[in-house]
Amino acid sequence: MTDLKMTLACWNYDRTRALMDGSVKPDGIELSYHTSFPAATFHRMMGKQEFEASELGLTFYLDTLHWDDPPFVAIPVYPIRVFSHSAIYINTSKGIREPKDLIGKRIGEFFLYGHDAGTWSKGILQDHYGVPIDSYANYIGGVERPTPPLPWYQEKPPAHIKVQHIGTETTLDKMLDAGEVDALFSALVPPSMARGSKNIQRLFPDFETVERDYFKSTGIFPIQHVVAIRKDVYKANPWVATSLYKAFNDARDKAYETYRHQAENMHRMFMIPWMTHHMREMQDLLGEDWFPYGLKRNYKPLDTFLRYHHEQGLSKRRFKPEELFLPELLDT
Repeated sequence: MTDLKMTLACWNYDRTRALMDGSVKPDGIELSYHTSFPAATFHRMMGKQEFEASELGLTFYLDTLHWDDPPFVAIPVYPIRVFSHSAIYINTSKGIREPKDLIGKRIGEFFLYGHDAGTWSKGILQDHYGVPIDSYANYIGGVERPTPPLPWYQEKPPAHIKVQHIGTETTLDKMLDAGEVDALFSALVPPSMARGSKNIQRLFPDFETVERDYFKSTGIFPIQHVVAIRKDVYKANPWVATSLYKAFNDARDKAYETYRHQAENMHRMFMIPWMTHHMREMQDLLGEDWFPYGLKRNYKPLDTFLRYHHEQGLSKRRFKPEELFLPELLDT
């Protein structure tokens, strides 16, 4: 029997590289791995559904669940999970020394109101630092380059949330550097900061310590993206979901093998001199299986994100994690 041809759009991650280079092959599928930066993938998948499967931001996938005929189904694979304390930047002249100083400020938000990293940042600030989500004004736009509003995603903030698009003549990076916004929620490091601007720093300069403490107290390693399959592909071939889920796990396990095999020699394998020490510290904190897939072990981070999403006015109702994924994969 001929294998089913499928295109998967996903970024070049260590945990998916075995799918990209073909050393892991999904059963029954001839997979074409399309390497694409997430923002470009989302545009092409949400706008024209160009791929049979792709990574997809949680916010975008949740938005489709409100459609009359949702076009995607999802499997519990998480291509990106990132701690978000490090994604909050401030202008150094604005007197912001602690999180509560953000109250009453103008805050830029990368891409759109509701992007995954910003949803985590805002939720954490409200939960853990007493910064209400409606206590500052949101300015939406591109960080590195001007970005118009997305035609395939209509921002729907509630009336008590102040949201304004900055237009297509400037960027949030320029506005933060110039003090036109006071802070920024961004999954991307602002280019001005990368170039050494003294006007920009992180809200949490020692973010690694803060993020470690957050994990110790909550057990949450924040999830941002899932893997979506076009519903028409799934309906015609329902077995593809389990096949892809197994293949993603196998690819992730090959990455684990590389790290574990080189555990005492990471500094030789990578151009990072203290990599071995970082690896040991990370495993001591997060455990041997530090990038788990499936539902059960990820229930709390997913449920927390879904609560934040609803509280921030992005979901019409409060979803539960088991509603996101195909029933055959809920026991994984």
